[in-house]
Amino acid sequence: MLNYKCISYVTVFLEFPDIEPTLKGLGLAPSQSASGSKYTVPAIQHTPTNTYIMDSAAIAPFLESTYPDPAVPLTSELGNEIEAKARAVVGTAFRTSVMPREIGILSPRAQDYFRRTREAALGHRLEDLLGLGKEDSVWDAVDGDIRAVGELMRSRRAEGPFVLGARPSGTDFFIAGSIQAARVVDEGVFQRIIKYPGFEEVYEACQPYMERKV
Repeated sequence: MLNYKCISYVTVFLEFPDIEPTLKGLGLAPSQSASGSKYTVPAIQHTPTNTYIMDSAAIAPFLESTYPDPAVPLTSELGNEIEAKARAVVGTAFRTSVMPREIGILSPRAQDYFRRTREAALGHRLEDLLGLGKEDSVWDAVDGDIRAVGELMRSRRAEGPFVLGARPSGTDFFIAGSIQAARVVDEGVFQRIIKYPGFEEVYEACQPYMERKV
């Protein structure tokens, strides 16, 4: 969204153990995320107003109201349906395939934190998610539902490559961002999801906005 709106920014990367103390130190109030974490990324500092905001759901409306051109529709009936169903079914597959592999791209210090917190939430070892046949079983169970989400994403393909047609929406950035996050962790998971109709089209349409240009 920052790239699409050509908003200048600087990225600061944080290790997992540093997220909470850093954001707390900036005065951000805790929230309750889906993962159970009180402090999460992304978070932004809007330097012109010295405003700090955490969580994409809060950041996107702020950016849209502060930088309205070009406009990004953040909600729509179709987009809301796609996001809800994608979180339920693609989220299930990604949780199984991405989470246990994510630890492999982290620093030793972050690995310790990630394993401790995720395994406490899961109640078992991360590696158990990839146990014999378990990963494929999860994907098989949601296969039809993922295909249905993909078809919803293609509802307006006659008007353009994005969910709502010719221009990107918040839903496109949510889908493409989720796919890219999975790709950073494991190319195999990326290849698995883009085989479903609809997913690759949205991902490719958002490619121009994934590389920083400002």
